[in-house]
Amino acid sequence: MRRVFAAVVLLVAAVTPPRVNVPVVVANDNRVPAGRLVNGVLTLDLVATTARWYPEDSGASFVDVAVFAEEGQRPQIPGPLIRVPSGTRLKVTVRNALPDSTIALRGLGTAPADTVANSLAPGGSRTFDYRVDVPGTFLYSARTTPLNSDLSSETEQLAGAIVVDAPGERTDDRVLVINIWGEYQRDSSWREALAINGKSWPNTERLDATVGDTLRWRVVNGSIRPHPMHLHGAYFRVDARGTGLTDTVYQAAQRRMAVTETLRGRQTMRMTWSPDEPGNWLFHCHLSFHVIAAARLDPPQDDHAAMLSGDPGQHMAGLIMGIHVRPRPGDGAADRRRSRRLSVYVVPGVARDTAHPRPITLLAARDGREPPAGAMRAPGDLLVLTRGEPTDITVHNRLAEATAIHWHGLELESWSDGVPGWSGQGGQVAPPIAPGDSFTARLTLKRAGTFIYHTHLNDIAQLTAGLYGPLVVLEPGQRWDPSREFLFVCGVHLPTAPGFVVNGVSTEPPLELRAGRTYRFRFINIAPALDFEFQIRREGQLAEWREVAKDGFDLPAAQAVVRPAIKRVWVGETFDAEFTPRVPGTYVLTAPPRNAPNPYERKIIVR
Repeated sequence: MRRVFAAVVLLVAAVTPPRVNVPVVVANDNRVPAGRLVNGVLTLDLVATTARWYPEDSGASFVDVAVFAEEGQRPQIPGPLIRVPSGTRLKVTVRNALPDSTIALRGLGTAPADTVANSLAPGGSRTFDYRVDVPGTFLYSARTTPLNSDLSSETEQLAGAIVVDAPGERTDDRVLVINIWGEYQRDSSWREALAINGKSWPNTERLDATVGDTLRWRVVNGSIRPHPMHLHGAYFRVDARGTGLTDTVYQAAQRRMAVTETLRGRQTMRMTWSPDEPGNWLFHCHLSFHVIAAARLDPPQDDHAAMLSGDPGQHMAGLIMGIHVRPRPGDGAADRRRSRRLSVYVVPGVARDTAHPRPITLLAARDGREPPAGAMRAPGDLLVLTRGEPTDITVHNRLAEATAIHWHGLELESWSDGVPGWSGQGGQVAPPIAPGDSFTARLTLKRAGTFIYHTHLNDIAQLTAGLYGPLVVLEPGQRWDPSREFLFVCGVHLPTAPGFVVNGVSTEPPLELRAGRTYRFRFINIAPALDFEFQIRREGQLAEWREVAKDGFDLPAAQAVVRPAIKRVWVGETFDAEFTPRVPGTYVLTAPPRNAPNPYERKIIVR
């Protein structure tokens, strides 16, 4: 199943015998710039060599890879950090010490590209001498094979960040570089390591902060895959986006808030955020295959048991960073004596096919009473809450296995965030919800918007069984109007084919709307993988809508404008638009996943 979502072609690769007497990789936390900066000139000597990488514990599983090192220093993943003020002259010499591989360099020089001119044969070297004047976050890299020429492997360890600081700019931000190593084995299995700053969870660095701190991060996707990066418990402001070769620093009107931002291959992002609540939080890729136990270099033999473990070091792995936030002196607990109380029931559905005998798990929610037998559906029931009204939701688990519910996008206390063994503070962390047990999440609803609730345990199995649902927070005094508010919740249900669903199905009855009236369309993507491109057309031409919110946060006025009705919604994202059809007739709303046949389609009849 992982190969389907990775969208790769099955090719068998030879297994390289373990090397001996090779240096061991140092995980690079990108705190110390490389080279020698003297009188406005940075001199840096890099060497491409082979080293042994332990992405998890030292002494555990390893792989021998091509990496960069400073001459005379230990090799690093990611490669040595190049960080200079704008206006600096760079003199970077690269030597290829790989005995049997030519490397193609990218990201160094005034016109970086994968070209013959930037290729280095074994033993060769080249000096790049140029000046950097444009501030931003960039990526330099090298490949031993042309991009996408060999789908039997993925090698991205020859990569590092370049940061060019503007005059007077603060340099206390953190630089986080993502990379992946992967290779098909003789038995056709895919072996991989997914890392941030050279380590895979639970061995990634723990970041520390205090409530109210301002945190500035530069996130660099050194891999060729997209990664929807999701922050728990708070919003971050997107300050800049780049391609790895160029960077665009946003002006105030261009910035926006998000809880999930997708970085495609080799893209970069600069973000700023401030934790509102103390406790343990996560920043991670929202592709399920990149954060589950199977994302280890050598997964546990009992993969199912690991993904149901209450230990976050067992049920999670891969592209995850943990943040410990200390309370701010004087902060007290919220008053919850007048909280609204709801119940959510996680219940079993029909049996799956014989290859997957565990039952489909569907979610049903009711105020104060358990739903009757057979009242199951996927996605779960819409939860409509009110901004500023504290709400306690008790999750009752009627499954034969443990589960957990994450309240995606909400600013809430850590204990209620829904990550077993991690959410909480100090020695008090939330457990999984055992079969027959319950857990009460205490939600403080700080803003109106479109959100998600979904499992955060045994992610792929439970998500593809339907364990997710939409959550909408309205302004005080507002009521949910199903005649003017429409939800489109993207998921993947297995083992049915093609598996791509919206609102649990591939087709729905037509919507009947009135010309001149404004409707709010709320889009959610909570598939384990795949992005969905929503669009509305009339007679083959794109209609128009007004974009109004992303991830539950209203867009700035300069961005909340009328645009063509087309939007790609990535995993872990929500998107709201106002649709005002002006002309009667038949419109069509489609949501095709990338390269997938039989897209979701729904007619819209405007009278």
